[in-house]
Formats: sequence, structure tokens, C-alpha cells
Amino acid sequence: MSAATPDGPADPGALARFALATTAWTERWIPDAFVFALLATVVVVAAALLATPTGLVDVAAIWGAGFWELIPFTMQMALVIITGYVLASSPPMGRLIRWLASVPRTPRAAVAWVTLFALVSSWFNWGFSLAFSAVLARQVARRVPTVDYRAVAAASVLGLGSIWAQGLSGSAALQMASPGALQPRIRDIVAAGGLVPDGIIGLSHTIFLWQSLVSVLVEIVVVVTVMWFATPPASRARTARDMGIDLDDAAPVAPDAPATLTPGTWLEHSRILSVFIAGLGGLYLYRYFSLAADPLNALTLNIVNLIFLLAGVLLHGTPARLLHAVRVATPSVWGVILQYPFYAGIAAVITGTHLSQQLAAAFVSVSTSATYPMVVAVYSAVLGVFVPSGGSKWVVEAPYVMAAGHTLQVHLGWVVAAYDLGEALANLVQPFWMLPVLGVLGLKARDIMGYTFVVFVVLTPVVLLLVGVLGLTLRYPL
Repeated sequence: MSAATPDGPADPGALARFALATTAWTERWIPDAFVFALLATVVVVAAALLATPTGLVDVAAIWGAGFWELIPFTMQMALVIITGYVLASSPPMGRLIRWLASVPRTPRAAVAWVTLFALVSSWFNWGFSLAFSAVLARQVARRVPTVDYRAVAAASVLGLGSIWAQGLSGSAALQMASPGALQPRIRDIVAAGGLVPDGIIGLSHTIFLWQSLVSVLVEIVVVVTVMWFATPPASRARTARDMGIDLDDAAPVAPDAPATLTPGTWLEHSRILSVFIAGLGGLYLYRYFSLAADPLNALTLNIVNLIFLLAGVLLHGTPARLLHAVRVATPSVWGVILQYPFYAGIAAVITGTHLSQQLAAAFVSVSTSATYPMVVAVYSAVLGVFVPSGGSKWVVEAPYVMAAGHTLQVHLGWVVAAYDLGEALANLVQPFWMLPVLGVLGLKARDIMGYTFVVFVVLTPVVLLLVGVLGLTLRYPL
């Protein structure tokens, strides 16, 4: 029996050894996330040239035309980071996060706790999960200084790599349930001549299926357990201090009001304007949700960002404190601003050259009604590595994925669920969605991808088993 230390067993265990080995490999061989985007561009362009009749000039034209198509989404994601930090750094939320961070006492408990929080919160909203889990991970690392900083940082993104798409902000499920969210041609395909009224698949047939809820619970247990055993003991850990990261440097103290206030500085340090803006926004949100046919489906990314910003305005109290929080958060968004246009170009090439349809046809050709959900999950994960945007990717895939579901007579809601489960897996090996968290944590993708890869290796067969076995309990069409 191996000797034990106050922080756990001296022998890290098989899973932790595997995590340390894969992390060492990724730290050596995985480039910066921006290089990953460039390499993905090369791979997709080469695939389009080899597998489609599109010439190089046309591929370049498609890439260039699509390069800036994600600008609104890029701004939305930048605001996810900024508004999330603004809210999390407010005094009341800061106290809540510090209380949550005080719960774990050991490195393994610290990583498991952040993992659990990231998973559960991502089911409610992935933007909330990203922002708060990153800040919680920093606070936990301060409270448990012997924890492996890479492991606790990786834990903060695992909601995006597992259950988020099966939750209340899952893009594909919300699109299928929301009239007007998809083009009429897609609704016609799903409707199949009236078999599915109006081509609408409600949430009761996707994320609220008991099969879907069972999948979520199983994934939570599996992922938390994997991270518990993958966390190395203090003797093998690389702490924040070891990595040269000052956990206090991202939260400088907001300036106090000057002793002598001019009319201008009085407005900066007064709560009057903040209360007015928060009240005005609150009235808008009340009217917005009260007029919505389905308030749950009305929770868009813009609305989430507005809620976070208004809450930050109110909880920070004064414009001066709010401006300080935004100023501190803004440097974290540069990676998003630089890289998202390249992913937009990749998505344009895959869809514009019809490469995605060829991939789907190849998968469908080897499917049966029993295996199709597993094929959809695999396909969604593979394509998600190159087009990491669940909502826009579903718009592209839905026509032929749902048409094949009709052909093979598979429960259509479960096809959406299988797509979502596969879509999330891609985020464990694709740094796109890690960027907001990495900016807050002061790390690079290669620092945490060893741990996310371990989760990917364990979780992938579990997901395939779930979508295959549970799919057999459902009947076509809904």
C-alpha cells in the first residue's frame, strides 16, 4: 500500500497518471488555440477540394464571404465574458462565490466540486456556467492552494463538454420547439406532410424526455467521478503558483469615491443612475417575458447578457464601480475576437461546398433505425470539432438529419437529443468554447486539454451507449 500525505495518497492512481501523461503531451504538442483554428481551416479546405467538385478559387470565395458572418455572435460571446465577470465580481456575488469556494478542503474535493457546479449550472444556462465556473475555479484554487490548477481550470469547462445542450439553453432543442426559429423548408421536412404538426418538436419530446434526464444524471455522475480520480495529489500537482499565476491579480479593488466630489464625479459615484437603468431594464424584461408564448424559449443569448449586465449595474451600485469591473474583464476577450471569424470561414466552407451533406450521407448509408442515434452523435461530434457552434450548425444539419430520421423511422426528438449529446463531446477536444474561461484563468488551451481529453475518452462510449440503448425505448415519430 502506498504512503499517504495530508492531501491524499502519494500514488495518484491509474486515472490520474493517465491525466498527467495526457496533460504533459498536450502541453508539449498542442499549439495555441489560434493555431488550432488555422490548422482546422487547412484541413477543411483540403477536404472540400478532394471530396467536392468545388475549385480552389470558389472555396476561397466561400471562405472569404463567410469570414465575418459570426461578428454578431462574436460580440455576444465577448459580452458573455464581460457581463459574467461584472456580475461575478460584484460584492454580493463575490461573497456567494467565496462561500461556495470554502466548501472543498482537499484537491480532489476541490476539482469535483467545481466540476459539479459547472455541470449543474450549464444545464440551466451555458453562458452562466462559463462565467461563474471560471471565477469559482480561481477562488477554489486560492482556498486550496495545493490543488492542480490545470485540473480545477479544466473542471470549469466540463459543463460545455457534457450536458449543456441537454438543458434549458440547448440550441437545437430550443430551435425545434420555437416557431420561426428555423426556415420553413426545415419545418416542412420535419412535418412530413402533417405527421409532426407544423414541424414543431416541443421540449417535452427532447430535453424533458425521461431518457434525456437519465442521460444527464448519468453524465453528471460519470464526469464528477472521472475528475475525482483524475486529480493528482499535491506531490504531483502543478499549482497556480508553480505556473506563475497570481490569483489576486484579476480582481483589483475598485476605486473609492474622492473626498471632494465635483458634479461629474458625484454622478459617477452615485447609485441614482444605476437604480434607474436597472429599473428600466427590469420593466423591459417583465414585458418581454410576459408577452412571450413560451418564456423558457424566450431566453436568448442577448436576453441572458442583458440580465447579467443589469444585475451587475444594480449590484455594483455606482457607475464608477461598474466601469472598473468592465475594464478589468475586457482583456479576457481578445482570443474570442481574433479567432471566431476563422471558425465562421470554416463553417462557410463546410456548408457552401456541401461537404457536410456528403459526410451525413456517408454516415446514414451505414445506419439502421437502432444505430442511427449513435451515428448522429458521432457525426455531430466530428463536425463539431470544425464548426463549434451548436445553433448555427443545427440549421445546416437539420434538413438531412431529420429527413434521414423519417426514412429510418427513429423518434425525432431523440434524434435531436443524440445530436446535442454528440455536439457537447466535441467541446472536450476543441478549444473554441474554452477561450472565455482561459482568459479569466490566465491559461492556454494546452494547459487543460489533457484533463478534458481524459473525460472525452471515458464519456464518449457512455454517451454512445446511452443514445443507443435509451433510443430503443422510444417510438417513431414522437
